Amino acid sequence: MQKHSLFPPSELVNEPLEQASTIPSAWYTDQRYHDVDLRFVYHHNWQYIGPAEHVGKTGDFITGIASGDPVILTRDEAGRLKAYYNVCKHRGGPLETEFCGHIRMLQCKYHGWTYKLDGSLRGVPRFERTDLFDKADFGLTPLRADIWQGMVFVNPGGSAAPLETIFHGIEETISPLQPGKLAYSNRMSYDVKCNWKVYVDNYLEGYHLPLVHPELCDALSYADYETETFDHYSLQHAPFQEDASDRAYYYFIFPNTMFNILPGRLQINAIVPVSTEMTRVIFDYYYSDISSPAAKKLIEDDQEFADRVQWEDIEICEHVQHGLRSVAYDKGRFSVDTEAGVHHFQQLLKREYQRFVHMSRQI
Repeated sequence: MQKHSLFPPSELVNEPLEQASTIPSAWYTDQRYHDVDLRFVYHHNWQYIGPAEHVGKTGDFITGIASGDPVILTRDEAGRLKAYYNVCKHRGGPLETEFCGHIRMLQCKYHGWTYKLDGSLRGVPRFERTDLFDKADFGLTPLRADIWQGMVFVNPGGSAAPLETIFHGIEETISPLQPGKLAYSNRMSYDVKCNWKVYVDNYLEGYHLPLVHPELCDALSYADYETETFDHYSLQHAPFQEDASDRAYYYFIFPNTMFNILPGRLQINAIVPVSTEMTRVIFDYYYSDISSPAAKKLIEDDQEFADRVQWEDIEICEHVQHGLRSVAYDKGRFSVDTEAGVHHFQQLLKREYQRFVHMSRQI
C-alpha cells in the first residue's frame, strides 16, 4: 500500500467551521496514522522538553522524548546548547536515564562507550581487535534545539519556523506575566489510555466544562469563555468569577504543547504519544514564588486542584477512545460557538498530512 493511500483527497479538505466534519475515527485508532503522527507531524515541529535552568551551564543535561525517540540536551565546553538522540551508537543503549543532572562527558549506561559534550566518540572499551573501526564514524546524532522564555524545545526534523515566529504575540497578550522570569517548581505526569489527538481535542474546547469540570466551571466565567486562532497556535481565555480583572489563558501550540496561565503561574503540558491508544501527559509547573511559606501553600492547593481536573479529563478521554473504536461512530460535526479550537487543530493536522502525502509522492 502506498503511503498516500491512507489519505483520500476528500478527507484532507479544510472546510469552514460551519460546514466541517470532524476527522475520521481511524485517525485515532489505526497504527498507520500513529506512525505518521510520530515520524512526520511531531518530527517536523517543535516539542517542549523542560526548563532551561536544567541546562544552564557546561555539563548540565536534561532528557526527554521527541517524536517517540529519547533525546538529551546539554551545554558543551563553549557553553553552546547541544541536543542529541539519547542513544549510544554501539547497540542503542541509553546515555542517561535520569531526568536531569550534571556530567563531565556522556557515557552509555549499557557498555560504557563515552562521548564528549560536542557529540564526538571518545572512549570505546575493549574494541582493540575490531577491524576497520573509526571513532569518527560513530558520533552522536544531533538535533535542532532552542530556548524560548526559559523553556527548552527540540525540532528533530530541523525544518520548523524559529520559535520566535511560532510564539509571536503570546508575550504581549499575557503581559505583565513574563514566563522567563518564573521559577521552575516540579513535574507531574499521567498516562492516559487514549490517542494523543483525543487528549488535544478535549483540551481545545470549553463545551465539556459544565458536565466534566463543574468545579472549574464555577471558578471561571463560562459565559465569557472565548477562543481565538492564529497561524501556529490557538488561545482559549476567560475571566475569573471572583475577579474579572484576572483571566485564565489556555494556549495550544501545535502539535503538542499547552500553556495554562493563571496569575503568577505557568503550567506546561507536553502531550507525548506512547502508542496508538496511550498518551503520557507531562505537567511542568512554574511560579513567580516557590520559596515562601505562603507560596508553598498556594502551590499545594493549585496542584491538588489541577490533579482533580486532570483525572476528570482522563476519565472522559478514555471513554471517548472506546467510542471512537465503535462501529457506531466515524465522524461528527462542530459546535460553531464552542469548538473553533478543535476545528483549528484538525485543520493544522490536515495541513501536515497534506505535506506528508506530497513528500511521499516524491519518494
